[in-house]
Amino acid sequence: MVREALAALLSLEDDLEVVAQAARGDEVVGQARAHEVDVALLDIEMPGLSGLDAAALLRAELPDVKVVILTTFGRPGYLRRAMEAGADAFLVKDAPAARLAEAVRRVLRGERVIDPVLAAAALADGASPLTDREREVLRAAADGSTNAEIAAALHLSQGTVRNYLSLAIQKTGARNRAEAVRTARDKGWL
Repeated sequence: MVREALAALLSLEDDLEVVAQAARGDEVVGQARAHEVDVALLDIEMPGLSGLDAAALLRAELPDVKVVILTTFGRPGYLRRAMEAGADAFLVKDAPAARLAEAVRRVLRGERVIDPVLAAAALADGASPLTDREREVLRAAADGSTNAEIAAALHLSQGTVRNYLSLAIQKTGARNRAEAVRTARDKGWL
């Protein structure tokens, strides 16, 4: 519903045309390729593949496609990860529709567009202290999986999983893995 509403709003602009929609993140590259899009508007949370992962794939496979991330998750960690994935713009969904249309125009001109409040928060927060592997293990622990289950799923030893979880707990300032997951999610590190 939100995707269709955004497409309808953007279609009202005289100089913008919505040529495709993808309901899932793993459909984005195929749709972008098939319809020769100039700009892809992605949400962070998408079924099949996150918007951040879809942005990275677009950057790798179709580097001329501009990427605008529009999300309810206005967290500094997500902003950093979006920029690392090659996003050209990062806006929160509570911004006025006119700001979204203007952001699309600006990225087409080669500019980067970032919500200023979020940019200031990202600078104040600093980068994620978690390594890629610590994030992966913490993500796997989020559903309550045991160390043995995480080890089997990620092809690691239980001791290695325990070490990564311990480091993640320490780096997030948490008391346990559940709190580490919550803190990392709240900061947009997962």
